[in-house]
Amino acid sequence: MTTNDPLAPLADLPGVAEAGEEAREALGRAYRHRTNLRGWPMTAAEAALRAARASAVLDGGSLQLSESGEPDPVLAGALRVSQALEGGETALVGVWQRAPLQALARLHALAAADLADDARLGRPRGDADVGRRLELLAEVVTGATRVPAPVLAAVAHGELLTLAPFGTADGVVARAVSRLVTIARGLDPHGLGVPEVFWMRHSGDYRAAARGFASGTPDGLAVWLVLSSRAMHAGAREAFSIAAAAAS
Repeated sequence: MTTNDPLAPLADLPGVAEAGEEAREALGRAYRHRTNLRGWPMTAAEAALRAARASAVLDGGSLQLSESGEPDPVLAGALRVSQALEGGETALVGVWQRAPLQALARLHALAAADLADDARLGRPRGDADVGRRLELLAEVVTGATRVPAPVLAAVAHGELLTLAPFGTADGVVARAVSRLVTIARGLDPHGLGVPEVFWMRHSGDYRAAARGFASGTPDGLAVWLVLSSRAMHAGAREAFSIAAAAAS
């Protein structure tokens, strides 16, 4: 990391490096499961489904289909988003690496298709501060930092939760961006991890830590970054259990 790296100080906060390395090791174990060596498309599909359902619940949606068999609008959007990222072998990954704001707009259009007017899909609020911070985020994720992927994913996730740039489906979009970062940076290239389940099961801690990130204090930032890596670690265990179930 260079001294000009804007996120370098975050990687040095207490516990951050260790938690990120533990998440990386856990994902490595999941990828080495014999099912995932060749059968990862099947496990990636299951991971995407679980991620969508958990992410929808965190935004006030349903965990499953209604009695009529139709998902509610939040779940429907989360499912579209997960399908767009499923397996990691998607055009959206390339768009994110070249033009992250364009990818962000696409994610919102998918997530909020049943929640917002067509004219608002993919369009951030016309607030100068929101626009400036989104531009800064785009600069960071396209090469202005060399921090490890868990840190970058957590920062992008936390920043989007803080900004709520669209006013609808912002949580679903933020969690999808975290997933997208881990895919694009090679930490979880096939999207097998399911950190969303951890966040759903610990929603109180998740929201409190997000407020800590928004505060900008060193302690608040450290708690958010460590919790994000803990979620990735738990998501890797979920990935391993999906592979083990598929092998049985």
